[in-house]
Amino acid sequence: MQPWQIKALKLEVSGLDALNGYLSEHALYFLVAIIGLLVVLLGWVLSGGLLRKLLNGRPMPDVQPTIVIQLPGTPPPPAEPPFDPFPPLREPPDYYEHDDDYPLE
Repeated sequence: MQPWQIKALKLEVSGLDALNGYLSEHALYFLVAIIGLLVVLLGWVLSGGLLRKLLNGRPMPDVQPTIVIQLPGTPPPPAEPPFDPFPPLREPPDYYEHDDDYPLE
């Protein structure tokens, strides 16, 4: 490793140690600050700030509202009967086919 890489790693470790110490002592304040920043970011995105950034100064495209009404008609016949996951119960047979000597009655 190069000496500058070792120095950078030592700085990174000391910074992470400081952050760890801060979080262990002031976790609630950190959480409140993060939630506040996320609320501000959500408000900015929902107000159209991200859209203005993506359009790069171009005008907002016009979107015309459209109402679609489907007129009633005869539906096409089903290709096959619908699958019934709970078929009706059937009566049990009077005897088992493999054993004719012993009826169930």
